[in-house]
Amino acid sequence: MSTIGSSPRTASTPTPAPSRGADASNRTPARRRRWWAEVGWKYPVAAVIVFYAVFPLLYVASASLNPRGTLSTSSALFSAFDLSNYAALAETRYWTWVGNTLIVGSVAAVGAVLMGAAGAYAFSRFRFSGRRASLTGLLIIQMFPQALAFVAIFLMLLTLGEVVPALGLNSKIALICVYLAGALGANTFLMYGFFNTVPMEIDESAKIDGATHAQIFWKLIIPLVTPILAVVGLLAFLTAFGDYILAKIVLVSEDNWTLAVGMYQWVSNQLTSRWGLFAAGAVIAAVPVLVLFLALQRYIVGGLTAGSVKG
Repeated sequence: MSTIGSSPRTASTPTPAPSRGADASNRTPARRRRWWAEVGWKYPVAAVIVFYAVFPLLYVASASLNPRGTLSTSSALFSAFDLSNYAALAETRYWTWVGNTLIVGSVAAVGAVLMGAAGAYAFSRFRFSGRRASLTGLLIIQMFPQALAFVAIFLMLLTLGEVVPALGLNSKIALICVYLAGALGANTFLMYGFFNTVPMEIDESAKIDGATHAQIFWKLIIPLVTPILAVVGLLAFLTAFGDYILAKIVLVSEDNWTLAVGMYQWVSNQLTSRWGLFAAGAVIAAVPVLVLFLALQRYIVGGLTAGSVKG
């Protein structure tokens, strides 16, 4: 017998809890979308960049091994394997040009590092009249393109050679001086900012101990700014190594040519182009640059000023 006003009880059916497997399956697409949005898209972009960077190198290496000596027959990579192009380099003045290029590039790199470091140290550590005007002048000079100076350089060396033949046309010393003068402003500015990051407390503590400016420069500052010295030296070497216009203007005789000037003569004539010989020379010429990059990599990447001063 039912009680008046009482409602019959309805059994509530419990809602089944979602399983862990379902949650994992729902979260997996979201994680994948998030991963592609944040990280994943970088891999296809990197693959495209690597392809565009590596393909020219493979193409040149393949052309250097092709005995026919033309680029039209090098559509299939490494379809032929012949070292005749490398052997033919001995019949040319290629190795003379290699020696000239290494001499000019090495001396220009060392000179650029020494001159730029001396100028940057002076502007960073000393206060003298005309300092700000000199820095502004260097900055303004660097705004003008180098193409404006080609005619002036030719006429200057032509006149200077009548007085001092070693500094005139067809002289490697003259070409080195032109490279040093052209890069002095940019190198000084580049090193000036890095020298300013070295704390002045190092100089002051050394002066209290009786150190001279030369001792501070060579024994304290130079070891701390080794990364920027490596960068400047590398850029100066690459500039001299691959320059064509200035080397063509200054160097006249074939015995004094650099690699850029000499190898251009092999492909300047469309009828008698020797692309196989040019490709073989380019592969060998890349070796010194690669070795230099690997040797200076730890200086370029690392910063030696970190932790030099406490507090």
